[in-house]
This record gives sequence, structure tokens and C-alpha cells, in this order.
Amino acid sequence: MSPTTASPEGAGASYASAGVDIEAGERAVDAFRPFAEKASRPEVMGGIGGFAGLFALKIGKYTEPVLASSTDGVGTKVAIAQAMDKHDTIGLDLVAMVVDDLIVCGAEPLFLQDYIAVGKLVPEHVAMVVKGIAEGCQLAGCALLGGETAEHPGMMEDGGYDVSATGVGIVEADAMLRPDRVRPGDVLVAMGSSGLHSNGYSLARHVLLDIARMPLEGHVEEFEHTLGEELLVPTTIYARDCLALAAETGVRTFAHITGGGLARNLERVLPAGLEAVVERNTWTPAPVFKLIASRGRVERAEMEKTFNMGVGMVAVLPADDVDRALAMLTARHVPAWVLGEVQRAGDQPAPTGIGARVHLEGEHPRF
Repeated sequence: MSPTTASPEGAGASYASAGVDIEAGERAVDAFRPFAEKASRPEVMGGIGGFAGLFALKIGKYTEPVLASSTDGVGTKVAIAQAMDKHDTIGLDLVAMVVDDLIVCGAEPLFLQDYIAVGKLVPEHVAMVVKGIAEGCQLAGCALLGGETAEHPGMMEDGGYDVSATGVGIVEADAMLRPDRVRPGDVLVAMGSSGLHSNGYSLARHVLLDIARMPLEGHVEEFEHTLGEELLVPTTIYARDCLALAAETGVRTFAHITGGGLARNLERVLPAGLEAVVERNTWTPAPVFKLIASRGRVERAEMEKTFNMGVGMVAVLPADDVDRALAMLTARHVPAWVLGEVQRAGDQPAPTGIGARVHLEGEHPRF
């Protein structure tokens, strides 16, 4: 038993001597309570501290409601936050990864519940993580309905933590966005990412920190800030923008570009018999992607199946709605452009493999 966990001579064992500090947990709740209370909706019943979060769904508001749910985390991006001792943005990433999956089917995010596992509870760190989660919920228009913080001594390092969350949304059955609505001739409209978002960090860290030995605090000319600041740029929360787009245009479906890249995630929203053609020359990936590719000699195929390459969300919509969609997204300060189109599959047998029905053509300019 280490000196920090040993019980005083003659004293019995306690939860504290085993490495769990209940009082620290209570201090953490007190610290993040003001942030969490701001992330609410009129349907929320009760406050922080109950055994269950209560949400009064207004059934009469809907004709045939369908609940959608999503669970996710942010992967090894948390290692960058811990190394930088900056914990107030990782919660934004967490919300984005959950709610941006919900809106793919057109579901409005209603509420989110988080789970934070720590090696040794540092109330100030947890408060900053929850602050980011609460801010993300406000941006997405959903409530932070509850959560759990668990201390895992002996399983995680004292300064380590991991985060995950589950979100629930709602959509009318007849308004649900799904692959079977996609038609030949539909257009792919891309929404730009803010950077790596929250995917591929194991490869990014391996290349930039292990192989290139770049310091997180080092200024990088291409970014005009430090490497650590670039790697902690929060994931974009597209929820409200996508819902507005679905309300005003004939969007068939969305594709959230996460692990697997453009090809894999676009293929997930294509029905049988259709394929997508993506033109690489319609955009230039942000400098961070080129830096990873060059410093790690990472092949293009590997980059494209690991990272979003600058595209965070794709809307699939009729050609007649493209101009309106681009105007709406521009007015909402979302970088957007025509990425490609949907067409009938050829006469050849259906291809197999990840993203086989998505063709990435051309070359990225200046990449």
C-alpha cells in the first residue's frame, strides 16, 4: 500500500484510505452546479441531486413521436486536455459527438446525461469539464439532465479522466430523415469542420508527439497558435443549423463525418443501388491534416479513413434546394459548399469494403 493510501496506524480502513474522496465529489457538484443549471429546458422537472433526471415530454405536441438516442465519448483527445491542463472545452466535444449523431435522422436533442470517470477527483477539473458540457447543451438546445462522476483509484492515473454521454432526441415519424429518402441526382452539401473534431487522436498524437516530437506548447506557424491549442479546438455542434435546414428545405438525410471519414459515413446514409461521387477539388483541408500527413508520411487512404479531412457534416438534398441551403448556412456562419452528388450505381456487382459506394475523385488543392 502506498503512503498516500495507507491508513494511520491503529485506524480502520476507510473509503478515503482506499482512494475515494466523497467530500471532493460534493465540492465538485457545488462547483459545477451553476453551469449545469443554465443548461435546461421547460420540460425539465426538479433540479440537480435527484436519483433520476425527470423530463416531462409534452405528448400532445406530437402526432407520432419517435425517440432517438446516441452514446459517445471523445476518445484520446482527453489526453491532450490533461497534458495542457485545460479542461473547459472537452465537454463541448462530448456534446457535439452525441447530439450531431441525433440530428442525422432529424431528431431534436432533448437532453443529455454525462459520465465522468477519474483516477483521483479534482473538483476544479470536473467543474470545468461540466462547464463545457453545459455550454454545449445550450448551443445544441438540449438540457443537461444529470450525470455521474466516479473515482477509480488504482485503475486510472491520479490526473486522468475519461468522459462519455448519452443523449435523447425526438422526431415525428413522418419527418424522420433516413437513407430510403435519398434519390439519384441529389446533391451533397458539405459543412466545414473546425479541425480534427474528436476522431483520429491516437494517430495524430502518435505522429505529432511521438514521431515528430512537437511540443504542445510550441507555436506552429501554419496555425498561428500552439500545437496544443490547435488540437483542443472544440468539435462543431451542428444540431441547430441542421434542424433549421431540415425545416426549410427538403433535406433527405445528413451524414455526421466521424471515425471512418467521408466515405464510410456517407455510405451509411445511401440506400442500395445508389452511390456518391465526392469531388476533392471543392475544398482544401485545414493545415493540421497536411501536417499530420507530412510528418508521419501517412498515406492519403489512411488519412481519409481516419480523419474528417475538413468536412464535419454533409446534407443530402434535392438539387433545387441547394442554393437555399447554402444561403441559410452562410447566414448562420457555417462554411458550406457543394461537395458532390448521388447517382445510380453502375452495372458492376455491388462493391464491398468500407466506403466502397463513395468515390473520392480529383485532388485537394494545395494539400
